[in-house]
Amino acid sequence: MGKFTFGVSLREISDRKSWIDRCRRAEELGYDVITVPDHLGNGRMAPFPALAMAGAITERPRLGTLVSNVPFYNHALFAREASSTAALLDGRLDLGLGAGHMKAEFDAAGLPWHKASERIDYLDESLVHLRKHFEAEGIPLPRLLIAGNSDGVLGLAAEHADVVGFSGLRQQPGKPPGTFKFDNAEAMDERISYVRGKAHREIEFNMLVQHVEITGDRRAAAEAWHEKTKRSTVADAGELLDAPQLLLGTVEEIAGQLVARRERYGFTYISVFEPALETFAPVLAELSKRP
Repeated sequence: MGKFTFGVSLREISDRKSWIDRCRRAEELGYDVITVPDHLGNGRMAPFPALAMAGAITERPRLGTLVSNVPFYNHALFAREASSTAALLDGRLDLGLGAGHMKAEFDAAGLPWHKASERIDYLDESLVHLRKHFEAEGIPLPRLLIAGNSDGVLGLAAEHADVVGFSGLRQQPGKPPGTFKFDNAEAMDERISYVRGKAHREIEFNMLVQHVEITGDRRAAAEAWHEKTKRSTVADAGELLDAPQLLLGTVEEIAGQLVARRERYGFTYISVFEPALETFAPVLAELSKRP
């Protein structure tokens, strides 16, 4: 298995100084990748301008979207935004792509909400436009990350992506779009096997961790998360102890969990959300010492 890559998803921006400070802090702590999601709402930044600025004030980390909500965009305009950012970042861009999952955001943007199969087809079409546009501009195509959980998106990722992004979340039946439950450890095995069966090539696997908690009592932390999520994530809080979407335990325990999950699933690229920027840093430091 390969060495770990660690990323942090920075989700909000209040002003120029705070954005600069957070990007530089992530670099200082040793994160390899700084990413920005693509959501609407107060404090949610437009990904490509934020990444361009991050590139100007950092030197080492790669910079990417995790992920661009491709059905938000016209193909030609999205390709222009991506190629302009790639040129400004001089080879440091990781272009993350997804098919969208939050109906409320499409409603807020005044965009039609299509069924999943149509959004996935649109994502597939965007890959053709991106390749043609980058070739015409004479710019190398960035490293592509395609993230999702459905057969359709994971099939595209297996065929086209350099990195497959997993969140281990799936839509709860009968609930509003964007209402998720966790795949347990066994369900994640199945998703990994599905991609491996389609890929037939070397490919990197990313896990987007939902929560990191440094604690001496893993069981209590799992129970607290279960209650916080109104018991909707899994039926039994005990399942959360093995769920790769959560990291619960001491620094040494979490480091061991990540090594074990690298062996079981192939997760070598681990991303955490901004609230875990500092919390996860000791784990990052611990694992950077290991092979």
